[in-house]
Amino acid sequence: MRKFLKFLSQRIVIVTFLIFLQVLWFVGLFLKFTSYSQYITAAFKILSILVVIYIMNRSDNPSVKLVWVIVILLFPLFGGLLYLTIGGKQPISYLRKKLEPMIEESERHLKIDPQIEEELKLTDGSTASQIYYLEHQSGFPAYKDSKVDYYPSGEECFRIMVGELKKAQKYIYLEYFIIEEGIMWNTILDILEEKVKAGVDVRVMYDDVGCIFNLPSHYADSLRKKGIKCVVFNRYIPVFSTVFNNRDHRKILVIDGNAAFTGGINFADEYINEKQRFGYWKDNGVRITGKAVYSMIQMFLQMWNAFAPEKEKLDYEKFSLEEVALLPEKERGIVLPYSDHPLDSEFVGESVYINLINSAQKYIYFFTPYLIIDNEVVTALILAAKRGVDVRIITPGIPDKKMIFLVTQSYYPQLVEGGVKIFQYRPGFVHAKCAVCDDKIATVGTINLDYRSLYLHFENGLFLYDCDTVMAIKQDILDTLEDCNHITEKMCKKNMFFLLLQGILRIFAPLL
Repeated sequence: MRKFLKFLSQRIVIVTFLIFLQVLWFVGLFLKFTSYSQYITAAFKILSILVVIYIMNRSDNPSVKLVWVIVILLFPLFGGLLYLTIGGKQPISYLRKKLEPMIEESERHLKIDPQIEEELKLTDGSTASQIYYLEHQSGFPAYKDSKVDYYPSGEECFRIMVGELKKAQKYIYLEYFIIEEGIMWNTILDILEEKVKAGVDVRVMYDDVGCIFNLPSHYADSLRKKGIKCVVFNRYIPVFSTVFNNRDHRKILVIDGNAAFTGGINFADEYINEKQRFGYWKDNGVRITGKAVYSMIQMFLQMWNAFAPEKEKLDYEKFSLEEVALLPEKERGIVLPYSDHPLDSEFVGESVYINLINSAQKYIYFFTPYLIIDNEVVTALILAAKRGVDVRIITPGIPDKKMIFLVTQSYYPQLVEGGVKIFQYRPGFVHAKCAVCDDKIATVGTINLDYRSLYLHFENGLFLYDCDTVMAIKQDILDTLEDCNHITEKMCKKNMFFLLLQGILRIFAPLL
């Protein structure tokens, strides 16, 4: 009983219940309203028909169109109005008003070096075109003279993070989806408190829904009392709104302009295997040094300045590429940090994956915790396999969300039949998100192969060309394959009930 009462008192339960009451009230009012007149009922049916026509003529993803048409067919009176209310999947105006000026301001300070692209065109036109796309669609430039160190586990990355944090003298900026009190975060928090006392500017930004089970509702206030400036992204409040779909899933840590970190890991003990939840937690992280750190600074500035109080906003003019710590020696290769957001109709994260798949000639390997993809990605993967490309995807063996795992597995039969090799990680859960292609290109960051990451969330990644890190990522995937089960066509065959359940879940996957 005590546990049950504690569960009921949680903020997410209370807020969700209040939102549910609002929805019930709205549905009840709608039904009562339509019961007064056949003309009103007919009008809403006509509205639903018009909405279906509108949906079919939009440039949306076909999978998203399908699920909304089904919803409208199931609820012909209510479905059209529901789509007009929440179906566009665009953030509400306040998100756009706050973020777009910050993105524009950031783009004024980010300068593309045309020489990098021109030089690459002479040796690798395909990659040059991918870099051109990323620079002009994400707004972030490519850099030479940058170094990326790859860490194949959360434990290893965390150890390096701690070392870099202890060196901080000017500022520490953190932006993470999940923070949870425990060994990992408390270790970092102790360092942050020491640095604040030493005069270092420390700022923390975390996602409210990502932390809603992990942190008290007023945790930001406790950080502020320690001298740490804090912003909570998109608070979960008891008002029905689709803006709750748009989460800050990014992982960014910037220290003094000397180093930046990103990758799959959040700040919770399972990410460094101090807590076992789903077997061994396989993750990764990267440290960036050199010029590319400047883009990571700009990413943080965009989000921080959009949502921080006016007196705590950062001046863009105080940060410049010239002040970023340069490397002592020249580094080979090209590094391009990029971000993706739901403010426009350009799905940068998905396009990077599709471009890599389409350009692959020998192989392309993936880590992904979830595999919930649209027809374009499925087709690209199968066509690559049919061209003779070795396509391999590593997914978890022990899932963190069973229903989502069922949807992931529903893609196996079509992909395996098409020649794509699927592997499940036996020891536990794979949370790393990356791809590597033909010993020359890789991408690593926060972007899952699922609808939420590709269409709804704020994400960030790192495009790598001809760097030593590319081969480090490949080696990590090859090493991980040794601990995986290869999924065969026979293993994909399930009983009719199971297939029906997967089929239903897959139809509604864009709404999950």
